[in-house]
Amino acid sequence: MKVVPKDFTSPFERLRWVLKALRAPDGCPWDREQTLQSIQPCLQEECYELLAAMVDDENLDNHREELGDVLLQVLFQCDIREDEGSFTFDDVATVLADKLIRRHPHVFGDVNASDTETVLKNWETIKQTEHKTPKASALDGVPVNLPALLKAQRTQHKAAKVGFDWKDADGPEAKIVEELAELRQAIASGNQTAIEDEYGDVLFSIVNLARHIHVDAESALRAATEKFARRFRAVESRVKAEGKVMKDLSLEALDQVWDAVKAEQMS
Repeated sequence: MKVVPKDFTSPFERLRWVLKALRAPDGCPWDREQTLQSIQPCLQEECYELLAAMVDDENLDNHREELGDVLLQVLFQCDIREDEGSFTFDDVATVLADKLIRRHPHVFGDVNASDTETVLKNWETIKQTEHKTPKASALDGVPVNLPALLKAQRTQHKAAKVGFDWKDADGPEAKIVEELAELRQAIASGNQTAIEDEYGDVLFSIVNLARHIHVDAESALRAATEKFARRFRAVESRVKAEGKVMKDLSLEALDQVWDAVKAEQMS
């Protein structure tokens, strides 16, 4: 059994020692076997769990725990790279600090930036000078594995930065109407491939509208889904309290319960 030392200089140093002990030859078999590929699902899951914890102010212990789980994923990857002789966590921290200093010349230099718009413009300008090789496309840099809505919004944003964009929300609004008409035609044709293609175009257009009206599509859909789930559970509880079964009720009857729940939750 390993004895955990008590003379660490900080909680962070203690955490790094624990992780290295887990991945040591006499440590945990599972931790030793993990690779960058095998832990990808873990990172994705932990990030989503952290996102959920961030909006729950009534459970700060959970938020703290989920932050730790994401930090573990970062340290785990650094430890794997250190074992193969590529880089260490200290290298990661150094690169990050250097980048933050470089991209904030209004804080660490003599550049004036009194508003957020100027800060973001300077950030993008500096970021472009950091690329070692010229980009083949304005869309380069959009992560492949982003959630679909977020990926669509990031892709549209990058295209807009080089002028490929409507001047206001009227453009994407009209595009939604156009794409909905094409989706109806595809549905009428019965061609499943065409239906899926046109349905994707509708979603992409709706995301474009979200961008123009300053709405994060991913967050908005998540909130709408959570709102639906909250109201649906209330409908289930009300129907059950009345001694009824949802499957035995008509859609009209369920809609009446839904409208009552909705009115109560909005009041």
